[in-house]
Amino acid sequence: MSEQDPKSLAELNRAIAEAPPYVKGSDHAVLGEGPADAAIVFVGEQPGDQEDVQGRPFVGPAGQLLRRAIAEAGIDGDDVYFTNAVKHFKFERRGKRRIHQSPTTGEIKHYRWWLEKELELIKPKLTVALGASAARALAGKSVSVMRERGQTRFAGRPGYVTVHPSYLLRMPDDTARRQGYKDFVADMRRIRKIAA
Repeated sequence: MSEQDPKSLAELNRAIAEAPPYVKGSDHAVLGEGPADAAIVFVGEQPGDQEDVQGRPFVGPAGQLLRRAIAEAGIDGDDVYFTNAVKHFKFERRGKRRIHQSPTTGEIKHYRWWLEKELELIKPKLTVALGASAARALAGKSVSVMRERGQTRFAGRPGYVTVHPSYLLRMPDDTARRQGYKDFVADMRRIRKIAA
């Protein structure tokens, strides 16, 4: 995808920031965030509305839920790296609202080079796919999150597949949401042990 070969996250992030968006929506990228030697990398689908506004990954409602689950599981949030498979917020405007649009397989594939380079530079002990789009980006093929939830490998790297926290926010009732969150925290505890 690129003739460049960035030697650091700073160089890579400069290249990402300078590249035009490949999806319809935001005109600026939301870069990954965290230490360059993070033991765990969490990969989401794409930035959401709040992430796009603030220019930081996982700061909206789903991101806050993720960060709460990480803390409850005993993972130090300052020691993990947060990023997305697609670096720009893809949306459709409806009045004043910006409605999230899922990226296509082609769009995920287009952005995959950047994600692979991030992982190559960070060398995490574990890469966590949050949801189907992230899992597709990491595996290079379609992944059923519910069937394949748990420990896996992505291109030879240790990985873990779980739901995206936005899935928990969309659950239809309180009982389902509570159980879903409990299962999500259990995933985070397993992730902590694997990456220890």
